[in-house]
Amino acid sequence: MSIETDALDALYAQIKPKGVTMTALLAKAIGVALAQHPLMYATLSSDATSVTYNERVNIAVAVALDGGLITPVLADAANTDIFQIGRAWKELVAKARSKSLSPAEYNSGNFTVSNLGMYGVDCFDAILPPGQGAILAIGASKKCVVPVDGMIGVKTIMTVNLTADHRHINGDKAAEFLQTLKEVIEAPNNLLM
Repeated sequence: MSIETDALDALYAQIKPKGVTMTALLAKAIGVALAQHPLMYATLSSDATSVTYNERVNIAVAVALDGGLITPVLADAANTDIFQIGRAWKELVAKARSKSLSPAEYNSGNFTVSNLGMYGVDCFDAILPPGQGAILAIGASKKCVVPVDGMIGVKTIMTVNLTADHRHINGDKAAEFLQTLKEVIEAPNNLLM
């Protein structure tokens, strides 16, 4: 899905001096959208016979390390203040790079995010981690010429790709989540509440 990020970028410019990274801001937006679609962060049983709905949105975010990657978890991203998320993310990244994360800090996610936008990757497909229902791949934001009110304008657009376990998440449910995510990112002022 293509998502306009001009409003998100403006919000980011306001809160970046307060220690909030774009990763933290995106995690908050994704958490808010996920909270409206509990199936997207639900867990399928190991025998694929039942679905457990999780109480909190725990977003695992991929972090590259020398020789691999790890996914520190931003717990309860939907209900946590954006500034708390910013502080938690900074701490988690430092722990990940020093290889001092506790197991609870990297194995409690119920939805994963992989962001290669900072490397200039426009779009990619992420592989679904075992035990999770979905992973969101985030590409770089790019200036694009688009129609604006019957005229030609320039907007900043990013592409996100969703990989979902179709044993319990049908395509229509995944698409509804992406529509909500688009709405949250394109009108992000509620992320400060």
